[in-house]
Amino acid sequence: MKKVIVTGATGFIGKRIIKELISRGDEVTIFTRSVEHAKQKITSAYDYVEWNPDLNDWYHKLEDKNAVIHLAGENVMAKRWNAEHKKNILSSRVEGTRSLVNAIGHLKNKPEVFITASAVGYYGNSEKSVNENSEPGKDFLAEVVNAWEKEASKVELCGVRRVSIRTGIVLDANEGALVPMINQFKFFVGGSIGSGEQWFPWIHIEDVVGIFLFAMDNQNVSGALNASSPNPLCMNEFCKTLGEIMHRPSIFKVPAFIIKILFGEAADVLLNGAQVIPERTIKAGYKFKFETAEEALKNLLHK
Repeated sequence: MKKVIVTGATGFIGKRIIKELISRGDEVTIFTRSVEHAKQKITSAYDYVEWNPDLNDWYHKLEDKNAVIHLAGENVMAKRWNAEHKKNILSSRVEGTRSLVNAIGHLKNKPEVFITASAVGYYGNSEKSVNENSEPGKDFLAEVVNAWEKEASKVELCGVRRVSIRTGIVLDANEGALVPMINQFKFFVGGSIGSGEQWFPWIHIEDVVGIFLFAMDNQNVSGALNASSPNPLCMNEFCKTLGEIMHRPSIFKVPAFIIKILFGEAADVLLNGAQVIPERTIKAGYKFKFETAEEALKNLLHK
């Protein structure tokens, strides 16, 4: 049994990681801004701790834990970007990470590993194939992710192993990016966004959870890992595959100008992408459950 602290526990990925941790017998402590909300969403955690990065009442709860899984951060696409939202996107990640790392530095019995969420947005918009050794992009999200990872890496100065998991577009039938796509195809209006030529670095939710637990359990794993399929597709190809599985045409496109009207600067997240390859993840020994989009979509849609 491992003693694990999780932040961002009530989020899309957090709920699934905690479910798996508890099912295998680990003791989970949830760090949350709202204990009552967390208890409603997740009923079987070992402990619930009110976590405010600006305060330090929670420091002692980090003592004698095996791992910290840090997932908390402002939802990037929660609303149209403006100066305030962009500031929150950055500060929620950097300052939250900094507070945990500073707390770990003061512990007598430090956790063995600090695993933090990251994102393939690190690479920005790239037409070339990229892997964990590639340089960061130059856009806003790439700068956010780069700053986020640099803050997390400071925990290594405390002698704690650090893993930053750069997650792609997570596929799940009930939450996330795939749900509106499924609904569009159900009503015969499915198709790609923008040109459709942008890369779509997808990953099945079970593989995201699998990579986080793999990183926690394997002492030789450190640094950045890409949590994205070894077989990324461009948006057109992904939509074509989804349409074939659902027996629907993939002929409708949402023009780029409409996405820009709806999302403003944040539209770049949907209209651009990178051909992300999980090279270090595979070399470290992780075996993907779903290597192709066809396999993943058939599993999620029960086809």
